[in-house]
Amino acid sequence: MNNKPNIHHPQLIKLLQMAYSAERAASFAYQGHAGSVKNKEEKMAIRQIELDEWYHRDEVLKIMQQYHIQISSLYEYKYFIIGKIISFSCYIIGWFMPYYFAGRLESGNVCEYFRMIHYFDELGITQHHLTLLEMGIKEKEHEEYFLSKIKNKKLLPIFETLFSWGNKKKLNDIDLAKKYPIDEMKLLCQYKYFQQENAK
Repeated sequence: MNNKPNIHHPQLIKLLQMAYSAERAASFAYQGHAGSVKNKEEKMAIRQIELDEWYHRDEVLKIMQQYHIQISSLYEYKYFIIGKIISFSCYIIGWFMPYYFAGRLESGNVCEYFRMIHYFDELGITQHHLTLLEMGIKEKEHEEYFLSKIKNKKLLPIFETLFSWGNKKKLNDIDLAKKYPIDEMKLLCQYKYFQQENAK
């Protein structure tokens, strides 16, 4: 049995491995977040977001298996610990910060899926574009939900200045009001994508 990846794109392989493990960390974090809030509607909404993240993990695994990409034990361990720490912290850091940092995390995650589209496109592979687009848009919906809960809070301008995310600053260029055709979605997140790559 061939255990080596049958695509040659180290950045794509690494991104898929990280996304697979990070989605579990996010799910753990949302378990703690849902448990820490008192409002039943908020609990239900955060619980649904957790389920979305588990679904994304499953979809990423399907893509990895198709190209014989191994799960990274290092990332699994690293993100397991991170997810559990964040989950626990939700019970002690108050109401605002879990919402803020969840929104900021989701804002960055949006472009992770669009970067995968860019990378697959470089290989001439287009069959995953729709799935990755849908997951990227879902992450944007998560971002918008978390922002909607804190957009009028007095702490937000302070945190936006410190952490570069909030009402005015975003970590992606996706607009949910627009319906992106397949060809146009290749242009999304390009600036952030190249900015991140050049910063490494």
